[in-house]
Formats: sequence, C-alpha cells, structure tokens
Amino acid sequence: MKAVIRGVGHYLPKRVLTNFDLEKMVETSDTWIRERTGIQTRHIAAEDEYTSTLAINAAKEALADAEMTGEDIDMIILATTTPDDTTPATAVKVQEAINMMHGCAFDVQAACSGFMYAMSVANQYIISGSARNVLIIGAETLSRIVDWKDRNTCVLFGDGAGAAVLGVATKEEEASGAGILDVIIHSDGRFRHLLTTTGGVSRTQTAGYVLMEGREVFRHAVTNLADVADEVLKRARVDVKDVDYLVPHQANVRIIEGTAKKLGIGMDKVILTLPQQGNTSAASIPLALYEGIKSGQLQRGQLILLDAMGGGFTWAGALIRL
Repeated sequence: MKAVIRGVGHYLPKRVLTNFDLEKMVETSDTWIRERTGIQTRHIAAEDEYTSTLAINAAKEALADAEMTGEDIDMIILATTTPDDTTPATAVKVQEAINMMHGCAFDVQAACSGFMYAMSVANQYIISGSARNVLIIGAETLSRIVDWKDRNTCVLFGDGAGAAVLGVATKEEEASGAGILDVIIHSDGRFRHLLTTTGGVSRTQTAGYVLMEGREVFRHAVTNLADVADEVLKRARVDVKDVDYLVPHQANVRIIEGTAKKLGIGMDKVILTLPQQGNTSAASIPLALYEGIKSGQLQRGQLILLDAMGGGFTWAGALIRL
C-alpha cells in the first residue's frame, strides 16, 4: 500500500489585516515587519467563524477536488492548536458536516508541525491497509490566542485552514513512483518554554496568549528543519538536486531562506504564502501545498519536500511525488 494525494482544499477568512493596520494598534511599522518577517498581510476570522468553520470549508473543497464525499472517507485527522472546545475534538464537527457516519475523527496537537504529524498517522493507516481514504486538515484561529498589545507576536500570526485527501495508490500510480515516499516526525520537550502560551486548561483554566523567544526559536528552526529534510532525503535515497520544490512551514522568511540555503535549494524552488497569509501554524503547510498545486507550480510527477517546526519543540519532514 502507498498513499497518494487525491485532492486539496483551503479556506481563508475574508478579513485581511495589513501591516499598516497594525501600525495603528501597536508600536511597529510596515518596514519593520517586512524586513524581519517577510509578512505583509494576514487573514483574521470573523466573530462567527471558528476553527471548525475554517476546517469544514477546506474539507469540503478537498473532497470536491478528489471527487469524493464523506461516505468515501474512513478517517479524519485535524491538526490544530486552537480547537473550538476543550472537548469534543473539532474533527467530529467536520465529520458531521461532511455526512461521514462511520469511521473515526480526532484532533492532533503538534503546533506548527501538526499537519505533518497528521500526514504521518494517515500514511501509516493507509500503508497498513487499515484505511483507504483519510482526510487530513490543518486549521487555526490563532487570532484568538494572540496578545494584540505584544508587537513581537501579534504581527506574525493569521487564521486559515488547508486540507488534503489521501488515498491508496493505484498500480499505475505506484509504477510511476507517485505517492508519499516517507514522513519523519520529531519532538524535544526540553525546549517547550521557548514557544508556548501563557495559559492552559489544567494549569490556568484559560487559553492564554502566545509567547516566543524569537532568537532561540530561529536558531533551532534553521538547524532542525535542515536536519529533518536531510534525514528524509537520505532515508528515501533521494538527492536534494532531484527535488523540484520545497514546501516549508510559513513562519518567517529568514528561517525559510536559511533552511533553503543550508539544503542547497534556490528560493525559486520554494513555495511562499507567508507574505499574504502570515504564520498560520498547522494550516501553513496545507495552504502552501494548495497554492502550489492550484497555481500550477506543483505538478504531477514532481518531487516535493515538506518540512515544519513548531512549539514543543516539534519538527517534521516529508517527501512526496505528486
């Protein structure tokens, strides 16, 4: 068994918050934000939009793209740091919305690496034959846990959702080499305090706000992202020169540039959504994947390298032939 991408979907809230808008909210400037992050705008969920709202829209588009319905899906895995409720999982709201009356649906929490973790789990279920079609989603409403008075963090994050349907490769697809070649996931709890929140259900009975030690996160990010990319390439026995595109977590353009340089990949081979969307955590990889495919940059037969890192620390890499 081998897993292939059958369809992709996305959803971005209509409200766009620009750097110039932020100039009126905190002591910052468009120039300062662009130079340090590469971000120009980000999308912000409306008051009546929740993580489930974004996830459901992305899921429905992915199903339509795959020419499937909820009846075809065996499992939903939703990656998020900002669930609608403490319980139940936000994934079950998606399950109801797509009329999937069987199988299972659950959330995973691995911060910005969440979608990659979801892909890893889905891939194993498909490889083992325990599932044939799995819907994986990354969805976030990070605007709900951002301190809008903290200029170091509020300029970074945005809301959005991306989804993909993974299915079993046909014999023809296997013969062409299409599918997920490998997914590798890591974590190291020693550094959890460097990217965290001020609250939590058990600890403070609040959601809290995002806190980040920017310089330390940057240093670990470039190293970990390059290392996991090398690891997945070596395990798949693929030379980096054969990679057509890098689809990285969209956190900071300097991190992306540093990782690409360390790998020897030109920025012309990197999918960038960061300037328009900001950091959407677990949603950033699937949103970038969607943009790459729908823009025509990513095409069937190409070799795609994905990597992400987030709070935990968590980090992950994957190699896919479309």
